[in-house]
Amino acid sequence: MKDLLKTAARGAVIGGTMLIPGVSGGSMAMMMGIYDKLILAVSHFRQDVKRHFCFLLCFCVGAGLGMLIIARPLLHLLEVFPYPTQFFFIGAVAGCVPMIYRKARLTGFSWHIPVYILIGAAAVALFNLAPAGQGGGMQGALQPLYLAAAGVVSAAALVLPGISVSYLLLMLNLYDSTMAAISGLDIGFLLPLLIGLCIGIVLTTKLLDRLMSSHPRATYLIILGFMLASVLEVFPGIPPASQWLVCVVTLLSGFFVIYLIARRE
Repeated sequence: MKDLLKTAARGAVIGGTMLIPGVSGGSMAMMMGIYDKLILAVSHFRQDVKRHFCFLLCFCVGAGLGMLIIARPLLHLLEVFPYPTQFFFIGAVAGCVPMIYRKARLTGFSWHIPVYILIGAAAVALFNLAPAGQGGGMQGALQPLYLAAAGVVSAAALVLPGISVSYLLLMLNLYDSTMAAISGLDIGFLLPLLIGLCIGIVLTTKLLDRLMSSHPRATYLIILGFMLASVLEVFPGIPPASQWLVCVVTLLSGFFVIYLIARRE
């Protein structure tokens, strides 16, 4: 019971922070020490249906509550205190580095380490440089197929750290339409998107699970590159001199909060 409550609490933090511009749900899951468990639960769901179902249910309930309860105060903080809030998230990313270092099973330095990190960072940078589309995406009889395919692609952005799902929907000309469909509960629009999303999540998590098991060093270092590149999305610029001290405090706070959570894992 204690573990399930802990899972729900972490889900609430992840769900609440996902709505902050530039903050990736995958990155937050990695920071909260629950990323590997989520990948395992989805990719091996049928091997222990009861345990994985309870885990995913608690996580999803927590994430939903986080979106309803935590997201609004966080967005208010971001609006009123943008520099300290965003420096907190930058510190949180830094606090995750030692955990990823351990998971990558590194025994020493080699030239492969910066190469893998740069590959991950370059992938996110190229993604963010891609122009966002405008409009409502494909219309007509082929729209359900387009939405299902968009769901499969969006799943990769949802699962991989450092990639914004909202920006991907913009690239696919679907952001405004999706937001309108969610507001109006347009089942005809949302259902094929959701089906594609579920298929994509299963495929992506199975691939990630295999890569984490067979090639942990390369996989985790590329993920680290994803996360470090995502810092550019959060970085608000140089703060005013009057806020330097508080930004340093929030930066260190973010680092030690995530570092201590990772240490407990």
